[in-house]
Amino acid sequence: MKLSFYPRLALYVVSVFMVVIVACFYVTNLLQQRTQEEAEQRLHIGLAEHLVGDNPLLEEGVYDYEALENLFHTLMVLGPNFEFYYLSPQGDILTYSAEPGKVKAKKIDLTPILQLVNTDIELPILGDDPRNLGQHKIFSAAPVYKQDTLQGYLYVIIGGERYDSILANLKNSQSMREVALFMFVGMALLLTVLLILFKYFTHPLRRLSDDMDKVCKAEFDREKLMPVLAKWDKNSTNEIDRLGCGFHEMLLHIDDQFTQLNKIDSQRRVLLADLSHDLRTPLASLQGYIETLAINGESLSQEDKQYFIDVSLKNAKNLKHLIDQIFELAYLEGGQVMLHQESFPLGELLHDVAAKFELDAKQKDITIRVFPNHFEYHVFADIGKLERVLTNLIANAIRHTQPNGSIDLKVTIFDEKLRVDISDTGVGISDKEIAFIFDARYQASNTEKGSLSHVGLGLAICKKLMALLNSDLRVESRLGHGTCFSFDLTLAQHSQAFD
Repeated sequence: MKLSFYPRLALYVVSVFMVVIVACFYVTNLLQQRTQEEAEQRLHIGLAEHLVGDNPLLEEGVYDYEALENLFHTLMVLGPNFEFYYLSPQGDILTYSAEPGKVKAKKIDLTPILQLVNTDIELPILGDDPRNLGQHKIFSAAPVYKQDTLQGYLYVIIGGERYDSILANLKNSQSMREVALFMFVGMALLLTVLLILFKYFTHPLRRLSDDMDKVCKAEFDREKLMPVLAKWDKNSTNEIDRLGCGFHEMLLHIDDQFTQLNKIDSQRRVLLADLSHDLRTPLASLQGYIETLAINGESLSQEDKQYFIDVSLKNAKNLKHLIDQIFELAYLEGGQVMLHQESFPLGELLHDVAAKFELDAKQKDITIRVFPNHFEYHVFADIGKLERVLTNLIANAIRHTQPNGSIDLKVTIFDEKLRVDISDTGVGISDKEIAFIFDARYQASNTEKGSLSHVGLGLAICKKLMALLNSDLRVESRLGHGTCFSFDLTLAQHSQAFD
């Protein structure tokens, strides 16, 4: 069974809490025991030495072990916390005061005794417990000499068997059980409080997780989600609240992107349908005239043949122009266009483009002018892309300008940039349509028909080309009063002023 976040967190907290409590209890108990043993050993470390010096039996090193046993019995009555043993120089237990069968060891390891007697080692030092094989206790010890001859050792166990028995009884007493119960209840309450606090702090995370589950079930449908999602405080100091707000904003952004993608997909379908129609029209006309020439070529007059050929060439030219625009727009939208930016004189480019349209302008009695007529300012841009934009804008201006009109290419400088305006005195664009003229395939209602088919891709291409040049193509227009397209270019150097 998979547990959710809070049960898993609670399980981890309880486990860690219990391990920490047990470790703390063990370390505290061990430290307390060691401290108590050190204190008691320091307190009674000279006990054996004083007994050896004050008691004639031990001082003279006699071998009356029965009298020595009676002495130990008397001392144990006076000090029931101690156990007395007399050892040989080799560590053998010679006599003691205890009931038969109580003392199980016959020999004591002398190493701890020698450490206590001959060195200044850190306390506590533990020695063998004669009554419990394999166990160790704190002790006091002193050598017994007779005329510089070692007779043995007085070995005193501090905290003997009776002391341990009384201490064990005290630990099992009612008061100790009450203290242990109190500590257990206190720890249980502390753990409960911790679990409640964890639940409080993890509740917002649970709400956020539920919101994510709802989003998956609703398949990112905003209308289904907004009424059921939790409310988050954007100004909260809680990170999860801010995370929830960020999640909602991300959800709205994703939904907007889905909407935009659907809109783009719909536009793409319409664009493909319209382009198919636009491609089919000149292609069908081209096919019709060529088939007529192929079938009835011998019966047609020379003038009719030439007419059919001219019309076919015109349709082929229209078809190529349309295909070129489609490919150019596709490359721009795919980000596959490389820029070759350089510094060049803008004035020369404007005059060259204006001269290219001089014949078309004369045919419609339109004047193309450059203001100022001469200047030496250089711009940093891709000259080929900029010429493409200027060519398209001037061609559009000629097509929408009535005879005896004018087209002005005006350059002004401001904030280290050059502003280029292409304005005409043509038919203009209505306020309702001006927002859509840069959309692919959009043609305003005032579109003029020319020798080539125009499918509304030119301005979309110009807009994208200027975006590649880090500029923005803007438009201002009034219906019946002309149109002005403008953009900014980066100024490379300006050694001379305008003339």
